[in-house]
Amino acid sequence: MAESGSLPTGFGELEVLAVGMVLLVEALTGLCLNSLTILSFCKTPELRTPTHLLVLSLALADSGISLNALVAATSSLLRVSHRRWPYGSNGCQAHGFQGFMTALASICSSAAIAWGRYHHYCSRSQLAWNTAISLVTCVWLSSAFWAALPLLGWGHYDYEPLGTCCTLDYSRGDRNFTSFLFTMAFFNFFVPLFITFISYRLMEQKLRKTGHLQVNTTLPARTLLFGWGPYALLYLYATTADVSSISPKLQMVPALVAKTVPTINAINYALGGEMVHRGIWQCLSPQGSGLDRAR
Repeated sequence: MAESGSLPTGFGELEVLAVGMVLLVEALTGLCLNSLTILSFCKTPELRTPTHLLVLSLALADSGISLNALVAATSSLLRVSHRRWPYGSNGCQAHGFQGFMTALASICSSAAIAWGRYHHYCSRSQLAWNTAISLVTCVWLSSAFWAALPLLGWGHYDYEPLGTCCTLDYSRGDRNFTSFLFTMAFFNFFVPLFITFISYRLMEQKLRKTGHLQVNTTLPARTLLFGWGPYALLYLYATTADVSSISPKLQMVPALVAKTVPTINAINYALGGEMVHRGIWQCLSPQGSGLDRAR
């Protein structure tokens, strides 16, 4: 989609404003919840463990997704008055890279957490620091590598139908896009999804044998499917048919759904975890702050 002086095809001013407000709410909610997770990790010594380092990695990735949504929300609101993407072509490429990298890091961090929990519950041993650091390093280096490839010519970043955010261009549906999509999706969606599902499945079986079921073993895999599945379906359709046959409004649904993932992850991994929840409460509570100053 080219930068233009008119509203994007298929959208009116109220619809552009509505999308902008939805993105703004998603961005601010995700940023607030994940910032609390990051703050609690930094301020609560009990949370500075290898296992929680994986949760910190996820919170950082989800904060990046929320920042990406905040830029998209701002540009949505600006389009009504300025009628154009406000950050230029280079800004589109940077926005696409940042959003794609943090999305991949979020998916892979979820898989790393699943494996870490499986290791903890099934081996009854704590995750080692060098293992956790290696996992986090691999997650971010791999995500940056795959996100950089469209900048180098394998794949391409372009505007989404509303013109308020940039992502992997699926409108072309050419061999370049198809080869990149299937290779990337295998390593960065299907493999992490498989790891997440199998890890929690094995952990569930182990906990049932011992008579304890203390964690939600289905929500993480469902979150991956719910959050990123619509994008996967849209990209898959683009490899087999002309994506222009899908209305622009419907093409925006995957982007709006994906921006809910940071909030869901924060509730599941941070607010839903007793220790992290306690750390967040200590950060917010005046009594907790007083104890920190006394130390």
